[in-house]
Amino acid sequence: MPHSSSFPSLNIPDVDLWTFLCERKEKPFPDDKEIFTEAETDRTYTYSHLRNAAYDFGRGLRELWGWKKGQVLVIYTPNSIDTAVVTLGALWAGGVISPANPLYTVEELTFQLKNSKAKALVTQRPFLDVACQAARNAGIPENRIILVGNNKGDISGPFRHFSNIRGNGADRWRPDVEINAKDDLAFVVYSSGTTGLPKGVCLTHRNMVANVVQFSYVDGSEYRPYGGLDGKGDKLLGVLPLFHIYGLTCLVLSPVALGWHTILMERFHLEKALQLIQKYKITFSYVPPPIVLAFGKDPAVDNYDLTSLRVLHSGAAPLTKELTEAVWNRLKTPVKQGYGLSETSPITHAQRTEEWAKFMGSVGKLFPNMEAKIVDENGNEVAEGKPGELWLKGPNVFKGYLDNPEMTRAAFSLCGFFKTGDVFVRDKWGNYYCVDRLKELIKYKGFPVPPAELEGLLLGHDDVVDVCVIGVEDRAQATEVPRAYVVLKRGVPATESKAAELVEWLAKRVAPHKKLRGGVRFVDQVPKSPSGKILRRIVRDQAKKEVREAAAKL
Repeated sequence: MPHSSSFPSLNIPDVDLWTFLCERKEKPFPDDKEIFTEAETDRTYTYSHLRNAAYDFGRGLRELWGWKKGQVLVIYTPNSIDTAVVTLGALWAGGVISPANPLYTVEELTFQLKNSKAKALVTQRPFLDVACQAARNAGIPENRIILVGNNKGDISGPFRHFSNIRGNGADRWRPDVEINAKDDLAFVVYSSGTTGLPKGVCLTHRNMVANVVQFSYVDGSEYRPYGGLDGKGDKLLGVLPLFHIYGLTCLVLSPVALGWHTILMERFHLEKALQLIQKYKITFSYVPPPIVLAFGKDPAVDNYDLTSLRVLHSGAAPLTKELTEAVWNRLKTPVKQGYGLSETSPITHAQRTEEWAKFMGSVGKLFPNMEAKIVDENGNEVAEGKPGELWLKGPNVFKGYLDNPEMTRAAFSLCGFFKTGDVFVRDKWGNYYCVDRLKELIKYKGFPVPPAELEGLLLGHDDVVDVCVIGVEDRAQATEVPRAYVVLKRGVPATESKAAELVEWLAKRVAPHKKLRGGVRFVDQVPKSPSGKILRRIVRDQAKKEVREAAAKL
């Protein structure tokens, strides 16, 4: 039987996102509550300022551009507090938001613009060259390129700053657009595209409203929009990229819903983040594992007063017990985990802070209003405590992949569960543990070896700063063997004896089939996505290159 959430079922309002966030009859904070502050400039939006600016922008889209329901606005920019304004404004106008990575090339951005059928593009001045070329390729005129940021007084050409796109019609909070929350899209977010082209993940208004409600119940009760030393409540350090669904939900939608004062960084830099925690007395932050790693091992951390920091929430990739303990031993700051995917809006599991140590390594319990199965390769549920693929069902599970019915059908079981592709274990208390991705498991002579487990153990070594484990082919044994690509602490020599030491050190801590039979290679850095996921395909390509170079020398 599927497992239901241990949390009580919640009422999910049958409304669109704008109504849910900006037309509430009651909210737990006043209109003048600070919601977003730009870390680089201290520029701030209160709730009323944000809502009014979003309304003006949305009305401008409708009145000046004839914006229609379902038209797509792509946002191609680093983190900006203006992202919340253009997002909410476009939603007010019946639009659909599609966030894009600001590091995309012309070709990558062109693909997203064409695939999403975008009608306009939001960016910042430093990104105009790529934005203009991609827009041209996609048939979007330059006068439909909108700028955000602090450069509104320095704009020439056909471009307009979002603050200059304003309507002049009669005051009314709702346009003549009827939104069906269950079926109409709010966002199209794109997968990382690690295999094939990126896929457009279709998220409805109900998906997103549901996830904010679920998230608010589990995490919202832990942080207050008022009180504290300065009377202004808890403060959230915003370091996640807003073009990623993790950042979109945790740093845009949830602060507006819950009144959290979010200090938003344009991009993460450890020294700057530490300064902000000390300056603003930051109490919590949502982060990917690489940032947890920095808090646990980087020497710069010792130079700042971080005593206000009550908890770090890690997501986007598995986090191990060893790394969690490293942060606790250093800062006495708990690190709790969550889990989610773009297809689930994104959060499906989270730990409560009071359980971070008791169930260390877990991503927590299943969110309210959800069901889960853990199944074997035949789709049969496994016994409690046994690993298998996690399948999910709930109001936050996506509608399907954009214009791709075949891939949509493949993503769901016949009984309507979304197949996550992640390997999980569930304990008797209802805690879930992410073992690894199905496609990333190493098979040594038929025995599964989870790379994340070995990475977590190696991070417990004092000399290891970062690590990626992959499977490499051993033709002599006709099997894959695990190999570690290791970043050493500064000053530690990358020698053959150090590699042998790490192999031996890990061998004492794992079963025989999990030994590093492929050895250790030393690298300057481990390639990762902006959300913190290790890009194993890049490391695998490097391993193949090493094989080719070795063969060429023979």
